[in-house]
Amino acid sequence: METPINYFFNERSNPRTLEAFTRGPLAAQLSDYAQQMFEQGYTVGSGQSQLRTLGHFNRWLQRKGLAAEQIDSSTIERYVRCRRKSGKLQKGDVAALVRMWRMLRPGQARMRSSPPSACEMILGQFQHYLRQQRGLAEATITCYTPVVRAFLAECFPKNNPDFHQLCASIVADFVRRQAERLTTKHAKNVVSALRSFLRHLLHRGAIDTDLAACVPTIATWSLSSVPKFLPAEQIQHVLDCCDRDSAIGKRDYAILLLLARLGLRAGEVVALTLEDIDWEAGLITVRSKRKRVAQLPLPVEVGAAMADYLRKARPHCSSRRVFIRGKAPLVGFANSIAICSLVDRALQRAGVESVYRGSHLFRHSLATQMLNQGASLCEIGDLLRHRRPDTTTIYAKVDLISLRSLALPWPGGDR
Repeated sequence: METPINYFFNERSNPRTLEAFTRGPLAAQLSDYAQQMFEQGYTVGSGQSQLRTLGHFNRWLQRKGLAAEQIDSSTIERYVRCRRKSGKLQKGDVAALVRMWRMLRPGQARMRSSPPSACEMILGQFQHYLRQQRGLAEATITCYTPVVRAFLAECFPKNNPDFHQLCASIVADFVRRQAERLTTKHAKNVVSALRSFLRHLLHRGAIDTDLAACVPTIATWSLSSVPKFLPAEQIQHVLDCCDRDSAIGKRDYAILLLLARLGLRAGEVVALTLEDIDWEAGLITVRSKRKRVAQLPLPVEVGAAMADYLRKARPHCSSRRVFIRGKAPLVGFANSIAICSLVDRALQRAGVESVYRGSHLFRHSLATQMLNQGASLCEIGDLLRHRRPDTTTIYAKVDLISLRSLALPWPGGDR
């Protein structure tokens, strides 16, 4: 029976190479690692490269008399320094070592030579609070993290946080300095992140005063912007430019249809699982922000594209995500950034120019198209799953025909 190691190496391989995988402190783990690579769709060449790296590491551990249980981040860093000093460290070696360490020590993905600092521990607690107690999306946590990290670094440069020293002026000065160098959109993110962090500190008793109320508001006007959208003809042109004869093209076409016909957010596309599609009822379950769940009717066009991808193009893998990466590891997309990059490539391929190139461009375009076809704002809000009617009213600004009927005549102009 073929073992995972034998899938990547055959009987003609160097016996010394094979010995590095069957003996030593990591012999059992290397077999499991090879099995994971096989299941995740790594090519033979990529698998051989990673296993050779780990085989060298295994022999080094054996020479040092170290067991698998004794491996920590400092062990790996010491080995990396030795390989770098001898000129034998190659691209991808560190990544393979870190993946092996993840398998040995689940939950310790980052290599450290020293314990986490006080500020890093506080940042980790804040992330846990956002994730577990507030149920925020990972994309939001990713946006908030650098803001809070910068705030801690500025307020406590010696890495000895004493939150009782915080006051309204310190908070306001930080926001002002950040706002001076950022766009309005990113400045508003600073305000939201800082308010969440200060509420977290109040919740855990680190501060006695609700300093979140002291965070200044960024001066913006409600509904001051106009949604960026593309005409229906350009959206269709982007869809038509997908190479539906290739596996990646089938996947991208199905994703773009979900964005264009159902107005899904990027994170909602990433989170879709095989269990979320009810083919008999023609429904799709969408998991939105703040862990909200909604069921939407699955249009025939979208369902046909998804079925075509699932039957003919989706790689065989253990992941239950609907959409899988094109390259190993064969798992679902990591986050919404991957979908935004996919949209950007699709616009480039179609030669469509747009100032805004994110996935929300399709969501705004769908709402604008529905409005032009006579749909009410309430109907648009239902499809886009807006919690508040006010969120949908911004699309009234693109209904130029209705707005003309409400406009007053310009003094001195034609009547």
